[in-house]
Amino acid sequence: MAQAKDLKATARPGAGKGAARAERRAGRVPGTVYGENQPAASISVDAVDIGRRIYAGRFLTTVFDIEIDGQKTRVIPRDFQLDPLKDRPIHVDFQRLGKGAVIKVAVPVHFINQDASPGIKRGGTLNVVRHTVDFYAPAESIPESITADLTGLEINDSLHISAVKLPEGVKPVIRDRDFTIATIVPSSGYLEEMAAA
Repeated sequence: MAQAKDLKATARPGAGKGAARAERRAGRVPGTVYGENQPAASISVDAVDIGRRIYAGRFLTTVFDIEIDGQKTRVIPRDFQLDPLKDRPIHVDFQRLGKGAVIKVAVPVHFINQDASPGIKRGGTLNVVRHTVDFYAPAESIPESITADLTGLEINDSLHISAVKLPEGVKPVIRDRDFTIATIVPSSGYLEEMAAA
């Protein structure tokens, strides 16, 4: 749960495709800041800086204090588009975050203790059903990841969301069932052994 990171932006007076192209030619990426019952604001950010942040990972779960012409606003990225040929950012959207805001975010799952899973030791394979899980989380404490422990899992066992310890205030979007995050599946050699037995 990292602190908000600083990001500088400038207000973009013009809207539309022509103004956006002019920003890109100037080495900037056009974007929009919206939400909190305020009008949407057209902005632009430095192309190199925003590209580095996107490719560093966890961009869509990072809270930023964006400074637009001297005024700071707390935001979270909601979407970005990349040029399909050059793979560079061409647009980015941010959502304003009010005090105490709870937002929906996709959080990556990290798996630990594979060596403590008897099923994996016997040749089973970890089958990841969900690489990320959607949660409602307070904007001030979005987890960078959740940790799923594989200790004790046998072949054909499943790991469900109820087995994962979640940070305080973080709740899965899916609440009506105990969904599966991963399973231990048998290898083809194990299946042949069982058939022979």
